[in-house]
Amino acid sequence: MTLRFAYNTNGVAHHRFMDALRLIADSGYDGVALTLDAHHFDPFAPHLPRRAGELAGLLERLELGLVVKTGARFLLESRAEYEPTLISPEPEGRLRRLDFLRRAVDICAICRGEAVSFWAGVPRPGVDAEAAWCWLVDGVARLSDYAAARGVVLAVEPEPGMRVETVDDWCRLQEEVAKRGAAPIRLALDVGHLMVTQERAPADAVREFAPSLGTVALEDMKRGVHEHLPFGEGELDVPSVLQALGEIRHGGLVCVELPRDSHRAHTLVPAALEWLRARLPSGTGVAA
Repeated sequence: MTLRFAYNTNGVAHHRFMDALRLIADSGYDGVALTLDAHHFDPFAPHLPRRAGELAGLLERLELGLVVKTGARFLLESRAEYEPTLISPEPEGRLRRLDFLRRAVDICAICRGEAVSFWAGVPRPGVDAEAAWCWLVDGVARLSDYAAARGVVLAVEPEPGMRVETVDDWCRLQEEVAKRGAAPIRLALDVGHLMVTQERAPADAVREFAPSLGTVALEDMKRGVHEHLPFGEGELDVPSVLQALGEIRHGGLVCVELPRDSHRAHTLVPAALEWLRARLPSGTGVAA
């Protein structure tokens, strides 16, 4: 079984977009996790369909697969990090987030990407938890039907501190979206987040949710601390996760996510892949 690795563009934030893609490709990765942002493929710039078509051609020439990520910090609101979200109390804010996510789906469809990954958002103080949950279910159901109509895999990522924080939260969301009669959602599993929530052993979660995986992110992390670390600097048993991914025959991209290390991307992008390759279990290769 071969594993396919990608690198997230939020970890090459100081590079021009084309330079970032070429660095990732030249380092030997099989794909890119593209975090849509103002400086890396702005989804709100003019001529989106044409630009997405050009991106599709570039990715094909570079032989890079694609996962579309939507975690830009200030793309929608320049003075409020990650806002608005699908659980914002203002209806117009929720609609802005939904419009952005639909644009992400369109880009993924045009580029024949593997999945769109997104999260729920951070609950604001004073907002009723059940009201926020209802807004979330409604928004995800609407988006899931939009994605299904375009042949795009839609994956929700549990994120520490957000309304969907754990994989159990994701299970509840999946069930309630299904009750609406909407298209099914998949799980965007960031393995390192399990070190923060400590709800399951990371390798066990990979095996448990194998049928539901839409995409996987990977980095090192310390227990209880939500800080994405280069491999070897945390406490995550990465080889056991690689073993589990091989056992379930995971064919999707495994996306390295190191957003705090853009200042050393020129060395860390190739070094991360070398580190992973050196720790692949016997019988588990990498895509040629």
